Amino acid sequence: MYNRKFLHIYVEEDAFTFEITENILKKFPGSNVMKIKHYKDIFCRKHQDFRAQKCSQALILAVNREKSVYKGARVCQDFGNEHFYYCSNVKNCIFDCEYCYLQGMYSSGNIVIFVDLDKIFKETDELLRKHPVYLCISYDTDLLALEGITGFLEKWAQFASTYNNLTIEVRTKSGSIINSKSQINNLIFAWTMSPKHIIDAHESGTASLEARIKAVNSVIDAGGRVHLCFDPIIYCDNFETTYGEMFDMVFKNVDITKVEGVSVGTFRISKSYLKNMRKQRLCEITAFPYKCIDGVYQYDTSMNSMILNFALKRIREYFDDSKIFIN
Repeated sequence: MYNRKFLHIYVEEDAFTFEITENILKKFPGSNVMKIKHYKDIFCRKHQDFRAQKCSQALILAVNREKSVYKGARVCQDFGNEHFYYCSNVKNCIFDCEYCYLQGMYSSGNIVIFVDLDKIFKETDELLRKHPVYLCISYDTDLLALEGITGFLEKWAQFASTYNNLTIEVRTKSGSIINSKSQINNLIFAWTMSPKHIIDAHESGTASLEARIKAVNSVIDAGGRVHLCFDPIIYCDNFETTYGEMFDMVFKNVDITKVEGVSVGTFRISKSYLKNMRKQRLCEITAFPYKCIDGVYQYDTSMNSMILNFALKRIREYFDDSKIFIN
């Protein structure tokens, strides 16, 4: 999958000195490598075609000269953690979900990998000197799906193992099987669970529901920590049947006694992102007549309640409210 995509690799001059850069380039011996001054010269150009670039993505290896760790946005699930942050190891995703906010956030469909990972570790360490941190490291990409390229999860696991007040969450739609990494006590893998119809129609390149369940079980079997994320729930024809079958499959095939938490939320997106997304790709999800509330497009109150009530009724058959987090 990787070799079909990354025929062109742009590398900042300053990034050539990093071991991560060297390791990544070794994996793509046939790619055309081009030296650049700054990643934004490529990634932030005007008049780019996000859709065309997603069909033939380039890699951009860069040094992050800006802040790397941020307070979590209110539209994101914090699992009840007061000190909730996220960081940007990578910009953009190898998957191509029609409703992904990244196509509203970035003008480029290419992938930027920041090779100076120690800078993010340093920023995280500074926060940990003040208070505990719940850090999501896989919001602007699917880091697990890129592990074969970056090896970042292994490095994050090593870093996290030296702290007792740091919890790392890895959100994913990958079907990658995990063994040793999942045994780090403060590393949580959070799988987004979607019905087959949503995956097939709107989540191009992602793992099937069966593959995601298998990957969840690989973490559980290895003694690791897991969250299940029914978020975003997207309204569709035959909604209750479509999502009901998904809940049946997940709860039948996952040992829910080993799942630490469940998040549930309906589709929501910032006003500015949705405007950009509709320019990039108008589809069933982006074209829906959402209601804008405080700058966030979402389903109207009655539809939102219907969706959440249906989902929560099913989830509460297996989980106490103390393990359910609603967004």
